[in-house]
Amino acid sequence: MKIAFCSSEVEPFAKTGGLADVSGHLPIALSALGHKVKVFLPYYKEIKQKGFNIKLILHGLEVRLGHSSYDFSLYSSVVEEVVFYFIERNDLFDRDYIYGTPNGDYGDNAKRFAFFSKAVLRAIEALNFECDVIHCNDWQTALVPFYLRFDSINKPYFENMVSLFTIHNLAYQGVFPREVLPEIGVDDKFFTHESLEFYGKVCFIKAGLLYANMLSTVSKAYAKEILTGEYGWGLDNLLKYKKDSIHAVMNGVDYSVWSPQKDKYIKENFDRDSLGKKAICKQELIDYVGLDISLDTPLLGIVSRLVEQKGIDIITNSIDELVHLGCAFVVLGMGEERFVNALKQFEHKYPGRVSINIKYDNALSHKIEAGSDMYLMPSRYEPCGLNQMYSLKYGTIPIVRATGGLDDTIIDYTIDRSKGNGFKFQNADSKDFMKAIKNVLTIYKNKKEWENLLKRVMELDFSWKHSAEEYIKLYDLIINKENQ
Repeated sequence: MKIAFCSSEVEPFAKTGGLADVSGHLPIALSALGHKVKVFLPYYKEIKQKGFNIKLILHGLEVRLGHSSYDFSLYSSVVEEVVFYFIERNDLFDRDYIYGTPNGDYGDNAKRFAFFSKAVLRAIEALNFECDVIHCNDWQTALVPFYLRFDSINKPYFENMVSLFTIHNLAYQGVFPREVLPEIGVDDKFFTHESLEFYGKVCFIKAGLLYANMLSTVSKAYAKEILTGEYGWGLDNLLKYKKDSIHAVMNGVDYSVWSPQKDKYIKENFDRDSLGKKAICKQELIDYVGLDISLDTPLLGIVSRLVEQKGIDIITNSIDELVHLGCAFVVLGMGEERFVNALKQFEHKYPGRVSINIKYDNALSHKIEAGSDMYLMPSRYEPCGLNQMYSLKYGTIPIVRATGGLDDTIIDYTIDRSKGNGFKFQNADSKDFMKAIKNVLTIYKNKKEWENLLKRVMELDFSWKHSAEEYIKLYDLIINKENQ
């Protein structure tokens, strides 16, 4: 099968969150199953600065948006037999950040990602890549199915191509003023409730939901949650209408990157039979972030965007009690100033017990996974989540809120001692969260039971191979449905 995969961020080239992990690892897993995959992403400034081996392939390509023409160049790099293509237009993508500065989103994001969507189709044509499926991801590529249907309809080259649109996070929708329509080459006739209009504005993600041949989400629980008013973000009625077209495929883990047996960022590699080396990694983390605790101290880790979705306020409301219970705490992430300031106050209040690291640091994220005893994910909603799966492989027990992919992947140990692999709480508040923490600490004190739990969860397999096989079935389903 030939698959074109388009995403606004792809690990290891450019990343702000889990979308990049999926976009970097899923294509490689698909390729390993024998399929031909080409990945398309913008050529951002940060990619140029990282020193990848990227070469110019095509120059002088052009697309039209409204009354304007935009030329661009196409670069490429090969990773494990997958070709990654970079769409270069410097006035749109050669910037210090991907989506916006710390002060807010770029004002021309509508044009930037409309152009990217058009350029993906033009690049597929220029490369003569007669793909079976174009796999689009989140609002930044949601116009690809729209342009495929309405802009390229008279081009025989595209007539047999189908599209899959994956919803990674419905809260991010790409909503812009009506005035952007001429700029992105969309006729005003599409500004209706039945098409792209959304509360008086233009909604990019609606294009993907309406015009892709099929939809998918990244966990079974999230596929159900987006049909509700709480998690549907104003699109729940549309999604209920489209529910027969919505399928769920759980994200996976690339164990060549996220495994304590191979991890190049930790002091000692280890597995379930050498847990003593995990203690060495814990000591490395303690020293690295400047904590003043013993190895017996329960160490709680979190790597996250510091935003309300991730339940950071639940954390800040609980730190006093966590420290009182004898825990230490390490945070890595960037996000809203109110959460950054609140967390920093606790670092000053509890020196040596709380470490707050406001930055992106890939090496430290690996050290936190390997060196923490427990990993916290108190998310208000979480379409899939990856870190809880990373944590299991490192013998770092997840404590999660029962939502989305967290609910799908974590079985509560207090309810099922034979299959439990973590601890869950239901309500997004510090009371339920702390109840789960206390349950964990009770087990943690029983060293033999704790060790048995770690050994069992480290055997679990959430590799991308399983997810890739499910996507192939989904691609086949789309193609067969459209050919009927």
